[in-house]
Parts: sequence; structure tokens; C-alpha cells
Amino acid sequence: MLTGAMDALVLGDPWLLATDSGPVIDAAAHKTIADHVAQAQSEGRVLKALTTPAQGHFIAPTLISVSGITDLHREIFGPVLHVARFRSADLDKVIADINGTGYGLTFGLHTRIDDRVQHVTDAIHAGNIYVNRNQIGAIVGSQPFGGEGLSGTGPKAGGPNYMTRFCKVAPQTSEQGDQDWTGPATGQPTPSGAKTPVSTRSLPGPTGESNRLSLLQRAPVLCLGPGAKTARDQADAVERLGGLTLVPNGAMAPDQVTAQAGISGAIWWGDDTTARQFEQALARRDGPILPLITGMPDQTRALAERHVCVDTTAAGGNAALLGGSVLGGA
Repeated sequence: MLTGAMDALVLGDPWLLATDSGPVIDAAAHKTIADHVAQAQSEGRVLKALTTPAQGHFIAPTLISVSGITDLHREIFGPVLHVARFRSADLDKVIADINGTGYGLTFGLHTRIDDRVQHVTDAIHAGNIYVNRNQIGAIVGSQPFGGEGLSGTGPKAGGPNYMTRFCKVAPQTSEQGDQDWTGPATGQPTPSGAKTPVSTRSLPGPTGESNRLSLLQRAPVLCLGPGAKTARDQADAVERLGGLTLVPNGAMAPDQVTAQAGISGAIWWGDDTTARQFEQALARRDGPILPLITGMPDQTRALAERHVCVDTTAAGGNAALLGGSVLGGA
């Protein structure tokens, strides 16, 4: 079904409605993708490739065999599909490898087994999970769109929390410069607050489709104050939203913030100069882009959104429906 669908693709001028695949954006992009395909060709891993038009920066739609996602060390942004085969007993390792990349924009699954749908959607760290349907064309109000980890920094576009990100509420503290913070600045904060249950809501969608939006706790937010009273106020604000916090034993220096592991961001309600230093410290960290919150946190600073969309009409084993979903996502 897959190779047959490739044969049906039309390469050409993207202005034409009949065109399925146009050229890539420039010569540099063409070379990167073409070199990747050539390397796979030299290793005998190209399963199928089409021919390209004589002119333009076209990449032939190509099917490449890999042992798993760990074979890919960078994004190949072009009409190249990588296929890995695995035993069903190794599914959890496949999921762990995917989560291990740190990226989490969109994940697609095709299966007729309900238990597998539940198992995978519970375990995958991706902002958008599509089951038995294509992975494009999110519908506002039904399918909020946005990723997590290295693929997202805030609320989902089109979701119920999106508008709040365009607002900023000033923090209300009694004494931002309080000096009652005792203890060494160890840079090893202690957790404050308990985990709250994950909430899930159903969103409207087309007939034969379910859309569920869940809120999950992010990693703790680091409360920097200034001062112990302000840091406690910050922790209370995050915890009221259902989030987790880390409150240091003492004032933290920017380099300690850079080294602090396991956080989703930091809060600072002090002067702008120090705020800039903390922003630079967060930017020096490896991994996801983390925010410095200088106002009151909103819900999306404490909780991450995850959307699961299931095409229920394709769950009965209709190969044509499943095939159409796969081809739409390819």
C-alpha cells in the first residue's frame, strides 16, 4: 500500500492543484537531504525512490530502512520516510527511544487494538497524538496544536488557554526585597507541594472522531524570589494552578540556575538587570527552551497540554480507511 501510494504521487509546480510534492526551499536544503539519501543508498537501505523533474530543487520521495529512531541524528525536512521494523515485545523500547530524543510535537499511531492505543498514548511524550488518522490539518476548537519538550514552549494554539498568554498580570507581593532568606545558596532546591491528578476534557469534533485534551504537571518551577517571602508567594501561585515548585534554601546565582536540573522554568519578581542574567543563565542550558516568568504565572506555566485525537471509524479493521489515514500523514 505504501509503495503503491508513492507511485501515485505527482511531482511538479506547487502552484498546480494536481501537484503532491514540490521542490525543497533552496540549494542548501537540497544538498542536506540528497546527501542523506545518497548515504542510505550506498548502504543498501533505500527501499524505493521516485524520479524527479529535470529542473528545480526537487528531492525524490524516498523510502529508507532504519533500525530505529536512534539512527537519525537530525531532522530530514523533505519527502523522505524512514521505516523501522520491530517485534511487538520491544514496543516499550521503541517508545523510550522516541521519548529519548526530547522532541515532542506530533506522534501518529495506527492500530486496531484498543489496549495498544491506551498503552502508547499514556507513554508517549508528545503534544499531539493522532490515532488512525492523518497528522495534518488540526481543527481550531477540536484539535489544539502545539508540542512539548524541545518542540514547544507554551500553550497550544487554538486551545482554551491560548488567549491568556497574551496577557500579563503583575505580581502582588508585600515586600519584594525581604531579607529573611537563611541558609546557604546551595543550588539544590527542595520540592514544595504535592502532585495533583491529571485532568482531561472532551472537545467537540467530527462524527466518528474523539478529541481529548489533558493537563499534565510540568517539571517544577524554580522560585527565585528575591527573598524567602517572595519565593514562597511564587510557589503558592504555581501550586494554586496545580503545578510543582522548587524553593531554594538560599539565594541562587545565575550559574547555579544554569546547572539546576529537572525544572520547567523559573520565576523572578525583582530588578530587570538580575532578570536578564537569569534569562541568559536559562538560555545556556542544554535541552528545551525554559522561560523566566516575571509576572504572575498562568496555568500553562504549571501544566502542559496534551491532545489525543482518535479516528474511531478506522478501528474496525478496514484496511482502506487505515491506508487512507497513513497516506494522508505521509
